[in-house]
Amino acid sequence: QLVESGGGSVQAGGSLRLSCVASEFTGNARYMAWFRQVSGKEREGVAAINSGSSGTAYAESVKGRFTISQDYAKKTLLLQMNNLKPEDTGVYYCAAARGTLRGFAPLEKPGYTSWGQGTQVTVS
Repeated sequence: QLVESGGGSVQAGGSLRLSCVASEFTGNARYMAWFRQVSGKEREGVAAINSGSSGTAYAESVKGRFTISQDYAKKTLLLQMNNLKPEDTGVYYCAAARGTLRGFAPLEKPGYTSWGQGTQVTVS
């Protein structure tokens, strides 16, 4: 089970920090990621992290502005979003893959098997 929080409304240039509390975590969820979806569009990968190596991947549109990390003590996945832009608006979902990504890249949706309910981010 994955539960996101931290969404909200912010002006362009502002910051938000998203959190995802995971019941499946270290040792179980090998990869975790944040995706976002705008109404009428496909869900797109924003940032991903390999729980074992701590290697990360980011969409080009968020590089240098977003940072994905994990708080192992709190069993939480985090996404720090700075210098937000209106095009960052959408519903943000936390995702986890228990094993491998089955041949998919870290930012590709089919590689993930568990999803949260989403949290809305609005940038104006």
